[in-house]
Amino acid sequence: MGSTPEPGSPAVKVAYLGPPGTFGEEAARRHAPGAELLPYPTHGAVARAVESGEAAAGLMAIENSLNGSVAETLDILIHDTVLKIEGELLVPVVHNLVVAPGTTLDAIDRVYSHPQALAQCRAFLEGHCPDAQRAAALSTAQAVEIAVKETGAAAIATLRAAELFGAEVLAEAIQDQDSNATRFVVIGTHEPEPSGRDRTSIAFEFAGDRAGLLTAALAEFSSRGINCTKMESRPTRATFGEYIFLIDFEGHHLDPACASALDGLGSMTTMLKVFGSYPRASSA
Repeated sequence: MGSTPEPGSPAVKVAYLGPPGTFGEEAARRHAPGAELLPYPTHGAVARAVESGEAAAGLMAIENSLNGSVAETLDILIHDTVLKIEGELLVPVVHNLVVAPGTTLDAIDRVYSHPQALAQCRAFLEGHCPDAQRAAALSTAQAVEIAVKETGAAAIATLRAAELFGAEVLAEAIQDQDSNATRFVVIGTHEPEPSGRDRTSIAFEFAGDRAGLLTAALAEFSSRGINCTKMESRPTRATFGEYIFLIDFEGHHLDPACASALDGLGSMTTMLKVFGSYPRASSA
């Protein structure tokens, strides 16, 4: 996915949730090899960079196979931006135990990482560092930056982060689940044409709450043979107990059956937002 700029042409700028050495950077590198990568502190800042023209596209994590959806990204797409999802990619989550050069496994008394990474490596830590204190960091990259400066410290991070901070890798692929992957979406102003293997992501809201509304909404897809691959909800932010529903379905919003389903859904909702139709990602 993505393209490399022609020799002599200005590098495409791609925004991602930094700092360098995170899975966000890995997603950006995979999406646009050769691009100029711009790290930002939040997904909201990534979206604003694309809206302002600072970057041509942005990468935002939207779902992890173990931890589920990224609420921040969903809320940005619902409430805060008119940018479209242009594509998606799956990035395998591979965690590694890294230390300052010369640090041995039996010398480790603290392990830094993002809370999700610590949780995803619980079995390894219990088996190899049972007495080490677990300490949260803002990112896996920051964890390495901290750990290399402290005696007896280690970090759980990417190989890229270890390289950036001159750390030594004590153990590779220490995650509990080898199938763990994060789905990233590419956001921008471009709307891809139908590819024949597309996914469409939408959000919608009903005017009220009565029996059968959601069933009727789903029937717009099932009656046309359209496969809905994911469904969830987020609070409206306006009234407690009221929700915005989100659906991913197979197909492009310009496909006749999909367009008809969206027309039917629009007639029963007060808000219908199509985040985008884009080629489905290949395996991680």
